[in-house]
Amino acid sequence: MSRIRGGHNFYQVRFSDRKVLASKEIVDILLALDLNTIEIHKNSVKEEGFILYDSESMKKKFEGAQFIDIPFRKIAFDVGKNSVMANTVATGSVLGLLDLGLDVLNDILKMTFRGKGEEIIEKNIACAEAGYNYAHSNCPRCEAFGIPEPDGKKLLLIDGVQAIGMGALVSGCKFYSAYPMSPSTGILNYLASRAEEYGLVIEQAEDEISAINMTIGASFAGVRAMTGSSGGGFALMVEGLSLAGITETPLVVAEMQRPGPATGLPTRTEQGDLLFVLYAGHGEFPRVIFEPGTPEQAFYLTNKAFELSEKYQIPVFIQSDQYLGESEWTFENFDFERLVYNDYRVREKDLEGVEEYKRYKYSDTGVSPLAVPGEAGKHLVVADSDEHDEEGHIIEDSETRIKMVQKRLLKKLPLIKKEIEAPLLYGDPSPEIVLVGHGSTYGVIKEIVDIYSKDRKIAMMHFSQIYPLPEQDGFDYIEFLKNAGLVISIENNASGQFAKFIRAETGFEFTHQILKYDGRPFTIENLKEEVDAYL
Repeated sequence: MSRIRGGHNFYQVRFSDRKVLASKEIVDILLALDLNTIEIHKNSVKEEGFILYDSESMKKKFEGAQFIDIPFRKIAFDVGKNSVMANTVATGSVLGLLDLGLDVLNDILKMTFRGKGEEIIEKNIACAEAGYNYAHSNCPRCEAFGIPEPDGKKLLLIDGVQAIGMGALVSGCKFYSAYPMSPSTGILNYLASRAEEYGLVIEQAEDEISAINMTIGASFAGVRAMTGSSGGGFALMVEGLSLAGITETPLVVAEMQRPGPATGLPTRTEQGDLLFVLYAGHGEFPRVIFEPGTPEQAFYLTNKAFELSEKYQIPVFIQSDQYLGESEWTFENFDFERLVYNDYRVREKDLEGVEEYKRYKYSDTGVSPLAVPGEAGKHLVVADSDEHDEEGHIIEDSETRIKMVQKRLLKKLPLIKKEIEAPLLYGDPSPEIVLVGHGSTYGVIKEIVDIYSKDRKIAMMHFSQIYPLPEQDGFDYIEFLKNAGLVISIENNASGQFAKFIRAETGFEFTHQILKYDGRPFTIENLKEEVDAYL
């Protein structure tokens, strides 16, 4: 988790020879850099696990088979001539405990400290080696781990916000404006770091009102544009959202959730904004909401968000949360063949021979030609936030109003629905138990299904393309749920927002729900405990 005010923090790494998709409560190794860490986390360590600590710097000695006392600071001072390298010693110690070698760590140290000169690099490498050898020599039980040699295959390590940023980049995004608000700030940071290389304009706005209006302006001016925030910042964007709705301006919004109301828990996680995003904005206009379950899904769904936003001239949301946004996952690669890019903008060459251009021309699909101001030749591009006619001029009559609502909303929605994919079904094809989730609960539910599938008929249904709900002609997911013996909705909020949404849209009611709203994500152990209670 991130911290804003400081205080206790920790970072959990989980690795395996098979895919791992969620966090666990119980750990094998605790690396404690202060006394507070031991007091808070010692009960989370397996009985046969290890706690690495420095009794000299903590001024406290612990007895017991779990504890391995390693003088991090003394080794750092003796070897590196600077106690600040204690964390390098500690990292080396963990690798020594696991007998994993130092090649990768040494490469990271060279890259991290390349700006500080060769001497600092060499001292850090020496500190890592000293920590490695100390742990390796002072842990007679360590052979019990039996970790196999890595196969040398390089994997992509990426978190949710980086995946969204990369998805925007490969989708042709040329403008991103935002005000920093965790946990969405990582998207701003990622795109800013690539701006010069790929010709992006990145604007850190003075507030979220400016951010969304700048983004709408950039989109109107002819480029693919995106903004992002968390719930509190998106609250300021709502009026701008309606502006994009009535002007039919393509807009992509990343809404990264954290617990509210108000400032809430700035560095924690929750799925508390779904209904807010679903119903935000005054008036009626179409929108699309995607909620990825992995960084891989975030990458592809961001690409799809730009495609649908441009194709139907609507706002599209990538909604996620702090847990997925700031958790790093490994993937072999992304398949660029899956990416879609179509330029739906109308420019001067497309308007050659056209006598009359109407920005909001009525059509069977509800989609009108989207010309770029200044690139429309002799034609004028008119957009207005008041209700307007086909040319974009303000009107008051009821007949035009009816036609415009039908064009903007009622004609587009059926076509948009056809673009939405059915929920993912994983597990038994005829299950007695179905666990239903959306967004970042994907990984933990999938692992729970794997645990139970040894002796139960169980499946996961995961929604990542939330609104509008997919049509049921290909896969009747509601009938599927009705046929299961036990259906449990799992959400990171207090009121079961997704369950309410499904009931409102389909009439299906989840009679069983598991809700978590303490600002923490589900872990494998606590979700299994909750499912056990139902079973």
